Amino acid sequence: MAPSRRMRQQAPKPEMSNNVRVRLHIKRVKAEMEKIREDQQRLREEQSKIRGRSGEIESQLDLLKMETEMIMKQTASTQIKLLVMFKILKARAGGYSAEAARLTHFLREYVAKERANASLVTGKKKHP
Repeated sequence: MAPSRRMRQQAPKPEMSNNVRVRLHIKRVKAEMEKIREDQQRLREEQSKIRGRSGEIESQLDLLKMETEMIMKQTASTQIKLLVMFKILKARAGGYSAEAARLTHFLREYVAKERANASLVTGKKKHP
């Protein structure tokens, strides 16, 4: 006959005193806290790096915006000059010399004004 459940005895567990258990638990908690501190420190460092990169990206974005605006202005100016040149050619071909002279004068003034503005801009860059 098999022994009943009540009769079966479990192997005795090695008993630790409460004091030893508490110390072990405290050690584990301290180790976990130290790991958490290290993780938090790494997170702070990474956040700092990201903020630095973010600032660099923003400054590059501002620079690109300025360059894009400058290119757009140059493109518009070039289109105006080409249109005026085309009108000069058309006036000369049609025999309208007075109109051609007026447009030529306008083109010269426009180019002179552009060059003056360009020299002002380069002068500002040299002396911030």
